[in-house]
Amino acid sequence: MSSEVPDPTVVVLDGGASTFEVLYRREHRPLVRLAWTLTGRRDLAEELVQDAMLAVHRDWDRVRRYESPGGFTRRVLLNAATSAARRRAAEGRALARVPTDGVHRDELPPDDAFWSALRSLPERQAQAVALHYLEDLPVSEIAGILDIAEGTVKVHLHRGRMALAELLRDELEES
Repeated sequence: MSSEVPDPTVVVLDGGASTFEVLYRREHRPLVRLAWTLTGRRDLAEELVQDAMLAVHRDWDRVRRYESPGGFTRRVLLNAATSAARRRAAEGRALARVPTDGVHRDELPPDDAFWSALRSLPERQAQAVALHYLEDLPVSEIAGILDIAEGTVKVHLHRGRMALAELLRDELEES
């Protein structure tokens, strides 16, 4: 009797609940890294990944039949990150209108210039660059995750790289 260990990099599409567990184990860390890159906050990244995984788990009977459950999970995560960014921006605008009476909000700790610059890009550019360079995904897979054409992904990558080069060049000149 052999004790074969299943390959954790393969999501078995016909195995019920355990396949979600395999997906979770395989994707959790890369998803946190992706969310952290896009948000700049580990706590928020963890929360967004948990929310995305919960949404995928709720619809697992449908999601497990997809060609790429991991890609779908990334799309859910990116949508959640976008919503969170919009919510934070609205909260920031609201807080800016509130008088502080000399009380100052804590400033965030210094951030790596590259990741900070990436987060300042337009949303789709930041997502495409993060998926390509952080996740090492090919253009075709990014297109599927973002639900856009491959040519559009290439445009976002090109524009994102150009903007990052300019932002980082400006940062170096200022320092």
